Amino acid sequence: MGQSVSLLGTWMQKTAVSWVVYTLTQSKFMLGVSVFASLFPTALFSLYGGIVADRYSRYKILLSTQIISLLQAVLLTLAIVFFKESAVWAIIILSAVLGIINGFDVPARQSLIKDLVQNKANLPNALALNSSMVNLAKLIGPAIAGIILDKFSDVACFGLNTVSFIPVIISLLLMKLPKPALHPKADKSLKKEFSEAFFYIKNTPEVSSIIVFVAVMGLLVLPFTTLTPVFAKDIFKGSAYTLGIIDGVIGMGALIGALFLASLKQGTDLSKVLAINTYVFALGLLLFSQTSIFALALLFITVGAFGMMSVRTISNTVIQINVPNHFRGRVISIYLMALTTMMPIGSLLIGAVSHYIGAQTTVLIEGFFALIIAVFYSRYLKKEKLKKKKNHF
Repeated sequence: MGQSVSLLGTWMQKTAVSWVVYTLTQSKFMLGVSVFASLFPTALFSLYGGIVADRYSRYKILLSTQIISLLQAVLLTLAIVFFKESAVWAIIILSAVLGIINGFDVPARQSLIKDLVQNKANLPNALALNSSMVNLAKLIGPAIAGIILDKFSDVACFGLNTVSFIPVIISLLLMKLPKPALHPKADKSLKKEFSEAFFYIKNTPEVSSIIVFVAVMGLLVLPFTTLTPVFAKDIFKGSAYTLGIIDGVIGMGALIGALFLASLKQGTDLSKVLAINTYVFALGLLLFSQTSIFALALLFITVGAFGMMSVRTISNTVIQINVPNHFRGRVISIYLMALTTMMPIGSLLIGAVSHYIGAQTTVLIEGFFALIIAVFYSRYLKKEKLKKKKNHF
C-alpha cells in the first residue's frame, strides 16, 4: 500500500520532468538527455548495488534508499521553485542523483521479493501482481500529473512526489521480515563476486538469453516513451493534460498486460508468451506511429503497452525463478545494468534521430525493430527446444 502511493508520486514526477524539459527547451534531444541522466547512473552503480544486496540486509538498504530518495525529491522541488527558468540542468543533475540511488534500490528491492513469498510456486503470479501495482500507478499517476500541470503548476507535482515517500517509509518500518531476508557480510573480493555471477549467467541459457533480449529491446525499442511529449505537444497539438493521457493509457495497457500475466497457470511457457507479446508490442508501435487521430493513437499504444509489459515482467520472472538466492542480487544487478545501460543510450539515439526524421518515423522504425527482434527470439526458442529434445533422447 505504501509503495502504491509512492509510485503515484514517481509517475507524476516523471511526467512533470518530461513536460518541463520539453517546454523550456523545445528540444527532442534534451528529452533524451533527461532520460539518459536518470537511467545511465543506475547502470553504472547497479553492479555494485547487486553485490551490496547480496552482502547486507536488503531491507535496510531499501529503507535507506527510500529516505535518500525523499531528500532528492525535496531538492528537486526547491530547484523548480527558485530556479524555474534555468531549472533544466538542475533537473538533469538531480535525475542523475536519483539514478545513482536506484542503482542500489532496485537490486535490493527485486532480490527481497522472493524472500517475501513463502510458497515459491506462487512467485510468477506474485511478480505479475507486483507489476500490476506498478502499472496501475503508471496509469493513474500521469493522468493526475496532466491535470495538476494544466490546472496548478509543476511545483505541485514535484511537491506531491516528495510527500508520497512518507507512506512507503512508514510501511517499511512496519514490515516484519523473515530471517532468510537478512544477509551476512561476505569476505570475497568484488572481482571474484562479479566473476562468479558472470560465469553463472554464461552457463545458464535461460538467464543469458533473457538478458541479451532485454538489452537489445532497451536500446532499440523501449525508449519510444522518450518521445511522448513530442506526440502530445506537436503531433496532437495538446497540452500537459494530453501528455498525461498518453502516458496514462500506456500504463493502462501495461496494467492489463500485467493482470494477464498474473492469471497464467503454473507451468506456462513464459518464454513463448514473451515472444508472442513482443509481436503485439511491435504491432502497437507500428500503428501508433502512423495515426494522427488521437483516439485511435490511444487505442494502438494501449495494445503496444500490453505487449511491452511482457518484456519487463517475464524477463524479471525468468531470472527470479532460475537464479539461486546467493546469486540473485548480483544477477539482477547485471540484468538491470543491461537494461539501464541500453535504455539511456537508446533515448539519446532516439532523441537525436527524431530531430532529423521526426517522431512518427522514429517510432515506426522502432516498431520494425521490435518485429525483427521477435522473429529472431522465436527462432532461438525453437532451436533451444530442439536441443533439449535431442539431449533428452
